[in-house]
Amino acid sequence: MVEHKSFDQTDLNALRAGGIGTMVMNSPQCHFDSADDAAMYFARELDFVKAQSYDVEHPELTALSLFPQTSEADPGAETITFYSYDRTGMAKVVNDYAAHDYPRVDTNAKATTVPIKSLGASYGYSVQDMRASRLANKNLDVRRAEAARKAIDLKMNQIAWIGDKATGLLGVLSEEQQIPVLTAGKGATTGSYTWILKNADEILFDVNRMVREVSRLTKNVERPDTLVLPSDVFLDICNKRVGDTGETVLSFIKKNQPYLKNIVSAAELNANAVEFNPYAKADPETDGKGVALLFTNDPRKLSVEIPVPFYQGTVTVDGMLTKIPCEGRTAGTIMYYPLSAIIMTGISINGQ
Repeated sequence: MVEHKSFDQTDLNALRAGGIGTMVMNSPQCHFDSADDAAMYFARELDFVKAQSYDVEHPELTALSLFPQTSEADPGAETITFYSYDRTGMAKVVNDYAAHDYPRVDTNAKATTVPIKSLGASYGYSVQDMRASRLANKNLDVRRAEAARKAIDLKMNQIAWIGDKATGLLGVLSEEQQIPVLTAGKGATTGSYTWILKNADEILFDVNRMVREVSRLTKNVERPDTLVLPSDVFLDICNKRVGDTGETVLSFIKKNQPYLKNIVSAAELNANAVEFNPYAKADPETDGKGVALLFTNDPRKLSVEIPVPFYQGTVTVDGMLTKIPCEGRTAGTIMYYPLSAIIMTGISINGQ
Protein backbone atom coordinates (compact mmCIF):
# COMPACT_ATOMS: atom_id res chain seq x y z
CA MET A 1 0.00 0.00 0.00
CA VAL A 2 1.51 3.32 -1.07
CA GLU A 3 1.10 6.13 1.45
CA HIS A 4 -0.21 9.17 -0.37
CA LYS A 5 -1.04 12.24 1.68
CA SER A 6 -1.96 14.89 -0.89
CA PHE A 7 -5.42 15.39 -2.35
CA ASP A 8 -7.40 17.69 -4.63
CA GLN A 9 -9.75 19.88 -2.59
CA THR A 10 -12.35 19.96 -5.37
CA ASP A 11 -12.34 16.15 -5.51
CA LEU A 12 -12.79 16.01 -1.75
CA ASN A 13 -15.70 18.46 -1.91
CA ALA A 14 -17.38 16.37 -4.63
CA LEU A 15 -16.98 13.15 -2.65
CA ARG A 16 -18.42 14.80 0.43
CA ALA A 17 -21.38 16.26 -1.44
CA GLY A 18 -22.10 12.98 -3.23
CA GLY A 19 -22.40 10.98 -0.05
CA ILE A 20 -19.79 8.42 -1.13
CA GLY A 21 -18.01 8.70 2.21
CA THR A 22 -21.18 7.80 4.10
CA MET A 23 -21.86 4.76 1.92
CA VAL A 24 -18.33 3.42 2.35
CA MET A 25 -18.17 4.21 6.07
CA ASN A 26 -21.33 2.18 6.67
CA SER A 27 -19.55 -0.96 5.48
CA PRO A 28 -18.51 -2.60 8.77
CA GLN A 29 -15.17 -3.95 7.56
CA CYS A 30 -13.87 -0.65 6.18
CA HIS A 31 -13.15 0.87 9.62
CA PHE A 32 -13.48 4.60 9.00
CA ASP A 33 -14.09 6.95 11.93
CA SER A 34 -16.46 9.16 9.95
CA ALA A 35 -17.88 9.82 6.52
CA ASP A 36 -15.50 12.76 6.20
CA ASP A 37 -12.57 10.47 7.01
CA ALA A 38 -13.69 8.10 4.23
CA ALA A 39 -14.07 10.95 1.74
CA MET A 40 -10.59 12.24 2.62
CA TYR A 41 -9.11 8.78 2.17
CA PHE A 42 -10.52 8.34 -1.31
CA ALA A 43 -9.65 11.90 -2.34
CA ARG A 44 -6.04 10.91 -1.62
CA GLU A 45 -6.50 7.70 -3.57
CA LEU A 46 -7.82 9.59 -6.60
CA ASP A 47 -4.93 12.03 -6.39
CA PHE A 48 -2.52 9.08 -6.43
CA VAL A 49 -4.26 7.57 -9.47
CA LYS A 50 -4.15 10.87 -11.35
CA ALA A 51 -0.46 11.36 -10.60
CA GLN A 52 0.38 7.86 -11.80
CA SER A 53 -1.49 8.19 -15.10
CA TYR A 54 0.43 11.35 -16.01
CA ASP A 55 3.68 9.37 -15.92
CA VAL A 56 2.61 6.67 -18.39
CA GLU A 57 4.28 6.76 -21.82
CA HIS A 58 3.20 4.87 -24.92
CA PRO A 59 6.11 4.80 -27.41
CA GLU A 60 4.09 2.76 -29.93
CA LEU A 61 2.18 5.94 -30.84
CA THR A 62 4.59 6.89 -33.61
CA ALA A 63 3.30 10.33 -34.58
CA LEU A 64 3.58 11.68 -31.03
CA SER A 65 7.26 10.71 -30.88
CA LEU A 66 8.21 11.22 -34.54
CA PHE A 67 6.78 14.61 -35.52
CA PRO A 68 7.69 17.87 -33.77
CA GLN A 69 5.13 18.84 -31.12
CA THR A 70 4.22 22.38 -30.19
CA SER A 71 1.91 23.88 -27.56
CA GLU A 72 1.94 27.50 -28.68
CA ALA A 73 -1.84 27.99 -28.61
CA ASP A 74 -3.56 28.88 -25.37
CA PRO A 75 -5.75 26.05 -23.99
CA GLY A 76 -8.75 28.38 -24.31
CA ALA A 77 -8.16 29.15 -28.01
CA GLU A 78 -10.62 27.79 -30.57
CA THR A 79 -8.45 28.34 -33.66
CA ILE A 80 -4.85 28.96 -34.71
CA THR A 81 -3.94 31.35 -37.51
CA PHE A 82 -0.50 31.31 -39.09
CA TYR A 83 0.95 33.27 -42.00
CA SER A 84 2.97 32.08 -44.99
CA TYR A 85 5.21 34.68 -46.57
CA ASP A 86 6.56 34.91 -50.11
CA ARG A 87 8.94 37.41 -51.66
CA THR A 88 8.21 39.31 -54.87
CA GLY A 89 10.45 41.43 -57.06
CA MET A 90 14.07 41.20 -58.21
CA ALA A 91 17.04 43.52 -58.19
CA LYS A 92 18.56 44.78 -61.44
CA VAL A 93 21.51 46.79 -62.65
CA VAL A 94 20.74 50.52 -62.25
CA ASN A 95 22.27 53.86 -63.13
CA ASP A 96 24.10 55.56 -60.26
CA TYR A 97 21.76 58.57 -59.99
CA ALA A 98 18.46 57.18 -61.29
CA ALA A 99 16.51 56.67 -58.05
CA HIS A 100 13.32 55.99 -59.98
CA ASP A 101 15.04 53.05 -61.69
CA TYR A 102 15.23 50.98 -58.48
CA PRO A 103 12.72 48.08 -58.69
CA ARG A 104 10.34 47.55 -55.77
CA VAL A 105 10.46 44.30 -53.79
CA ASP A 106 7.89 43.20 -51.25
CA THR A 107 6.46 40.28 -49.30
CA ASN A 108 3.03 38.70 -49.62
CA ALA A 109 1.35 37.06 -46.64
CA LYS A 110 -1.26 34.29 -46.79
CA ALA A 111 -3.25 33.58 -43.63
CA THR A 112 -4.37 30.04 -42.78
CA THR A 113 -6.70 29.24 -39.87
CA VAL A 114 -7.05 25.77 -38.37
CA PRO A 115 -9.49 24.66 -35.65
CA ILE A 116 -8.61 23.33 -32.21
CA LYS A 117 -10.80 20.52 -30.90
CA SER A 118 -11.18 18.68 -27.58
CA LEU A 119 -10.88 14.92 -27.15
CA GLY A 120 -12.63 13.29 -24.23
CA ALA A 121 -12.61 10.04 -22.25
CA SER A 122 -13.38 9.10 -18.64
CA TYR A 123 -12.85 6.46 -15.99
CA GLY A 124 -14.37 5.83 -12.60
CA TYR A 125 -15.02 3.62 -9.61
CA SER A 126 -18.04 2.22 -7.84
CA VAL A 127 -18.63 2.23 -4.10
CA GLN A 128 -17.82 -1.48 -4.15
CA ASP A 129 -14.46 -0.75 -5.82
CA MET A 130 -13.68 1.63 -2.97
CA ARG A 131 -14.78 -0.88 -0.31
CA ALA A 132 -12.62 -3.59 -1.90
CA SER A 133 -9.62 -1.27 -2.10
CA ARG A 134 -9.89 -0.39 1.57
CA LEU A 135 -10.53 -3.96 2.68
CA ALA A 136 -7.55 -5.36 0.74
CA ASN A 137 -5.39 -2.41 1.77
CA LYS A 138 -4.54 -1.73 -1.87
CA ASN A 139 -4.62 1.41 -4.00
CA LEU A 140 -7.46 1.94 -6.44
CA ASP A 141 -6.80 0.36 -9.84
CA VAL A 142 -4.55 2.80 -11.73
CA ARG A 143 -5.05 0.91 -14.99
CA ARG A 144 -8.41 2.60 -15.56
CA ALA A 145 -6.79 6.03 -15.55
CA GLU A 146 -4.01 4.72 -17.79
CA ALA A 147 -6.64 3.42 -20.22
CA ALA A 148 -8.26 6.87 -20.39
CA ARG A 149 -4.86 8.44 -21.01
CA LYS A 150 -4.07 5.94 -23.74
CA ALA A 151 -7.48 6.45 -25.39
CA ILE A 152 -6.80 10.17 -25.76
CA ASP A 153 -3.22 9.59 -26.93
CA LEU A 154 -4.44 7.07 -29.51
CA LYS A 155 -6.93 9.55 -30.92
CA MET A 156 -4.30 12.30 -31.04
CA ASN A 157 -1.96 9.93 -32.85
CA GLN A 158 -4.66 9.05 -35.35
CA ILE A 159 -5.49 12.71 -35.99
CA ALA A 160 -1.78 13.54 -36.41
CA TRP A 161 -1.60 10.99 -39.24
CA ILE A 162 -4.97 11.13 -40.99
CA GLY A 163 -6.86 14.06 -39.46
CA ASP A 164 -10.59 14.16 -38.77
CA LYS A 165 -12.72 15.33 -41.67
CA ALA A 166 -15.85 15.85 -39.57
CA THR A 167 -14.13 18.55 -37.50
CA GLY A 168 -11.74 19.95 -40.11
CA LEU A 169 -8.59 18.70 -38.39
CA LEU A 170 -5.79 17.66 -40.74
CA GLY A 171 -3.16 14.96 -40.45
CA VAL A 172 0.15 14.75 -42.25
CA LEU A 173 -1.37 12.34 -44.81
CA SER A 174 -4.54 14.39 -45.38
CA GLU A 175 -5.06 15.28 -49.03
CA GLU A 176 -5.80 18.89 -48.06
CA GLN A 177 -2.20 19.36 -46.89
CA GLN A 178 -1.19 19.47 -50.58
CA ILE A 179 1.96 17.43 -50.00
CA PRO A 180 3.22 16.06 -53.36
CA VAL A 181 2.32 12.39 -53.93
CA LEU A 182 4.26 9.92 -56.09
CA THR A 183 3.41 6.32 -56.96
CA ALA A 184 6.07 3.63 -56.71
CA GLY A 185 7.31 2.79 -60.20
CA LYS A 186 7.64 -0.59 -61.88
CA GLY A 187 11.04 -2.15 -61.33
CA ALA A 188 13.07 -2.37 -64.54
CA THR A 189 14.44 -5.81 -63.68
CA THR A 190 11.87 -7.45 -61.39
CA GLY A 191 8.78 -5.82 -62.94
CA SER A 192 7.44 -5.30 -59.40
CA TYR A 193 6.06 -2.16 -57.75
CA THR A 194 6.52 -3.22 -54.12
CA TRP A 195 9.82 -2.88 -52.28
CA ILE A 196 9.60 -6.36 -50.79
CA LEU A 197 9.77 -7.85 -54.30
CA LYS A 198 12.09 -5.23 -55.83
CA ASN A 199 15.84 -5.61 -55.82
CA ALA A 200 18.13 -3.18 -54.04
CA ASP A 201 18.81 -0.99 -57.09
CA GLU A 202 15.10 -0.55 -57.76
CA ILE A 203 14.44 0.48 -54.15
CA LEU A 204 17.32 2.95 -54.25
CA PHE A 205 15.88 4.40 -57.46
CA ASP A 206 12.54 5.05 -55.69
CA VAL A 207 14.28 6.76 -52.76
CA ASN A 208 16.34 8.92 -55.12
CA ARG A 209 13.18 9.75 -57.05
CA MET A 210 11.53 11.14 -53.89
CA VAL A 211 14.58 13.23 -53.01
CA ARG A 212 14.94 14.50 -56.59
CA GLU A 213 11.28 15.51 -56.80
CA VAL A 214 11.48 17.66 -53.66
CA SER A 215 14.67 19.23 -54.97
CA ARG A 216 13.03 19.91 -58.36
CA LEU A 217 9.86 21.42 -56.92
CA THR A 218 11.69 23.72 -54.48
CA LYS A 219 14.85 24.41 -56.54
CA ASN A 220 16.83 22.56 -53.86
CA VAL A 221 15.60 24.86 -51.08
CA GLU A 222 14.00 21.98 -49.19
CA ARG A 223 16.17 19.07 -48.09
CA PRO A 224 14.09 16.48 -46.21
CA ASP A 225 16.01 14.60 -43.53
CA THR A 226 13.66 11.84 -42.29
CA LEU A 227 12.26 8.84 -44.18
CA VAL A 228 9.36 6.93 -42.59
CA LEU A 229 8.47 3.48 -43.94
CA PRO A 230 5.82 0.82 -43.24
CA SER A 231 7.08 -1.54 -40.54
CA ASP A 232 7.20 -4.57 -42.85
CA VAL A 233 9.12 -2.67 -45.54
CA PHE A 234 11.57 -1.34 -42.96
CA LEU A 235 12.34 -4.85 -41.72
CA ASP A 236 12.94 -5.98 -45.31
CA ILE A 237 15.48 -3.26 -46.17
CA CYS A 238 17.29 -4.01 -42.91
CA ASN A 239 18.23 -7.38 -44.40
CA LYS A 240 18.19 -6.96 -48.20
CA ARG A 241 21.74 -6.64 -49.56
CA VAL A 242 23.06 -4.22 -52.16
CA GLY A 243 24.85 -6.32 -54.78
CA ASP A 244 28.24 -7.56 -53.57
CA THR A 245 28.85 -4.63 -51.23
CA GLY A 246 27.85 -6.56 -48.11
CA GLU A 247 25.74 -3.57 -47.08
CA THR A 248 22.03 -3.59 -46.47
CA VAL A 249 19.74 -1.24 -48.36
CA LEU A 250 19.15 0.62 -45.09
CA SER A 251 22.82 1.26 -44.37
CA PHE A 252 23.54 2.11 -48.01
CA ILE A 253 20.83 4.78 -48.09
CA LYS A 254 22.07 6.31 -44.84
CA LYS A 255 25.63 6.50 -46.16
CA ASN A 256 24.87 7.83 -49.63
CA GLN A 257 21.98 10.26 -49.15
CA PRO A 258 23.75 13.44 -47.97
CA TYR A 259 20.74 15.10 -46.30
CA LEU A 260 18.96 12.04 -44.90
CA LYS A 261 19.61 11.72 -41.15
CA ASN A 262 17.02 9.21 -40.02
CA ILE A 263 15.10 6.22 -41.42
CA VAL A 264 12.38 4.85 -39.14
CA SER A 265 9.42 2.49 -39.25
CA ALA A 266 5.78 3.28 -38.53
CA ALA A 267 3.09 0.59 -38.51
CA GLU A 268 0.60 3.39 -39.23
CA LEU A 269 1.91 3.44 -42.83
CA ASN A 270 1.27 -0.26 -43.45
CA ALA A 271 -1.02 -1.32 -46.29
CA ASN A 272 -3.68 -2.55 -43.84
CA ALA A 273 -3.49 0.33 -41.31
CA VAL A 274 -6.88 1.76 -42.26
CA GLU A 275 -7.17 3.86 -39.07
CA PHE A 276 -4.08 5.89 -39.97
CA ASN A 277 -3.26 5.46 -43.66
CA PRO A 278 -5.81 6.84 -46.17
CA TYR A 279 -4.34 4.61 -48.90
CA ALA A 280 -4.74 1.41 -46.86
CA LYS A 281 -7.41 -1.31 -47.08
CA ALA A 282 -8.32 -3.85 -44.39
CA ASP A 283 -9.24 -6.65 -46.82
CA PRO A 284 -6.15 -8.63 -48.00
CA GLU A 285 -7.90 -9.18 -51.34
CA THR A 286 -8.02 -5.45 -52.12
CA ASP A 287 -5.22 -3.16 -53.21
CA GLY A 288 -4.44 -1.32 -49.97
CA LYS A 289 -1.15 0.55 -50.34
CA GLY A 290 1.69 1.07 -47.93
CA VAL A 291 3.17 4.56 -47.89
CA ALA A 292 6.64 6.10 -47.59
CA LEU A 293 6.86 9.60 -46.12
CA LEU A 294 9.93 11.78 -46.60
CA PHE A 295 9.87 15.01 -44.58
CA THR A 296 11.94 17.62 -42.78
CA ASN A 297 11.82 17.05 -39.04
CA ASP A 298 11.72 20.70 -38.03
CA PRO A 299 8.92 22.54 -36.16
CA ARG A 300 9.32 25.41 -38.61
CA LYS A 301 8.16 23.06 -41.40
CA LEU A 302 5.42 21.06 -39.64
CA SER A 303 4.20 20.40 -36.13
CA VAL A 304 1.52 18.55 -34.21
CA GLU A 305 -0.13 21.31 -32.18
CA ILE A 306 -1.34 20.09 -28.77
CA PRO A 307 -2.45 22.92 -26.46
CA VAL A 308 -3.61 20.41 -23.81
CA PRO A 309 -1.91 16.96 -23.89
CA PHE A 310 -3.95 15.41 -21.07
CA TYR A 311 -6.08 16.89 -18.32
CA GLN A 312 -8.11 15.14 -15.63
CA GLY A 313 -11.10 17.02 -14.32
CA THR A 314 -12.85 16.97 -10.97
CA VAL A 315 -14.55 13.78 -9.87
CA THR A 316 -18.32 13.70 -10.27
CA VAL A 317 -20.63 11.46 -8.25
CA ASP A 318 -23.71 9.78 -9.71
CA GLY A 319 -25.43 7.54 -7.20
CA MET A 320 -22.90 4.89 -6.21
CA LEU A 321 -20.49 5.68 -9.03
CA THR A 322 -17.66 8.18 -9.30
CA LYS A 323 -16.46 9.44 -12.67
CA ILE A 324 -13.34 11.38 -13.64
CA PRO A 325 -13.60 13.18 -17.03
CA CYS A 326 -10.39 13.48 -19.05
CA GLU A 327 -9.61 15.87 -21.88
CA GLY A 328 -6.97 16.68 -24.46
CA ARG A 329 -6.94 19.44 -27.10
CA THR A 330 -5.30 19.35 -30.52
CA ALA A 331 -5.17 21.22 -33.80
CA GLY A 332 -3.85 18.20 -35.70
CA THR A 333 -0.78 18.46 -37.90
CA ILE A 334 0.02 21.92 -39.25
CA MET A 335 2.08 21.94 -42.46
CA TYR A 336 3.79 25.31 -42.76
CA TYR A 337 5.78 24.21 -45.84
CA PRO A 338 3.99 21.37 -47.71
CA LEU A 339 6.84 21.05 -50.21
CA SER A 340 9.23 20.12 -47.40
CA ALA A 341 7.64 16.64 -47.52
CA ILE A 342 6.68 14.07 -50.13
CA ILE A 343 4.61 10.86 -50.12
CA MET A 344 5.15 7.72 -52.18
CA THR A 345 2.29 5.22 -52.30
CA GLY A 346 2.36 1.56 -53.31
CA ILE A 347 5.76 0.58 -51.87
CA SER A 348 3.83 -2.30 -50.28
CA ILE A 349 0.39 -3.81 -50.75
CA ASN A 350 -1.75 -6.15 -48.69
CA GLY A 351 -0.03 -9.51 -48.55
CA GLN A 352 3.26 -8.25 -50.04
